[in-house]
Amino acid sequence: MSTPSSLKDLYTDELKDLWSANDQMLRFLKKVEGKATDESLKEMLSNSQEGIAEHTELLKELLTSNGEEVAKEHCKGMAGLTAEAIKHTMEEAPEEGAVLDAVIISQFQRMTHYGIAGFGTAAAYAQALGQDDDYQTLKGAVEDMYGGDEYMSKLAETTVNIKAGDE
Repeated sequence: MSTPSSLKDLYTDELKDLWSANDQMLRFLKKVEGKATDESLKEMLSNSQEGIAEHTELLKELLTSNGEEVAKEHCKGMAGLTAEAIKHTMEEAPEEGAVLDAVIISQFQRMTHYGIAGFGTAAAYAQALGQDDDYQTLKGAVEDMYGGDEYMSKLAETTVNIKAGDE
């Protein structure tokens, strides 16, 4: 990221950073989906990949509509989160079972919370810049992410964590 000189610069840099974050989370989900044992979790991981791809297209469209180069900037924050997620779900994880599913959910939620913060920040910038269409689009993405996070919490609380406690 170059040194921003305006809120518009911050906004477009955030969009580019989020694109990178999405790509990193998507690669992680593709790796971990096959390790999940709970069918509802597998389905959610698959659906989330579709949602992330849609949000990435949204980011590209926003960059284009703002006259910016359609390019991403490496997101170091998500790089750290994905490194932790790989460590906990692949390197230092049970081979299979509900405990692994619980770990997958926790790592998914950490990355999702990062996305909520980033998309929320971008939405706030868009609103401050008077870009109401961008604001509404980004707020919709935040709502999608909240929905996924809530689903994962419910899945953990009603089945996965209970099963993990029995292992």
